[in-house]
Amino acid sequence: MNIKEAAKLTGLSNDTIRYYERIGLIMAVPRKENQLRDFTERNINQLNFAKTMRNAGVSVERLREYVGMVFDNDDKTIPARKELLQEQADEMQERIDKMQAAHDHLLYKLDNYDSHLRQAEDRLDK
Repeated sequence: MNIKEAAKLTGLSNDTIRYYERIGLIMAVPRKENQLRDFTERNINQLNFAKTMRNAGVSVERLREYVGMVFDNDDKTIPARKELLQEQADEMQERIDKMQAAHDHLLYKLDNYDSHLRQAEDRLDK
């Protein structure tokens, strides 16, 4: 499949797909005789994985580190891969906790808007 189809399937832009290939987040995409990319199911899986990890807040550098170990296919790196994933999961949980606290605070303000917040807003204006 061509890059336009890969972009539609993954929800990534053509530029992002090219960038991910260039920096090694996905393996090199095979080329047709006319040198156009010919994405395989494996490439699409790698793009979807990269997208998911980026959406989870994993930095490009950490993701490159992880996929580099995966692409090396050396079982000796499994403990390091698991540790990296755990670190990223822990960092994500911290972000979730902060977002949850902010969300709870907003809901509290909404619940108490008429009885407390409106008067507090009036004091900000004077």
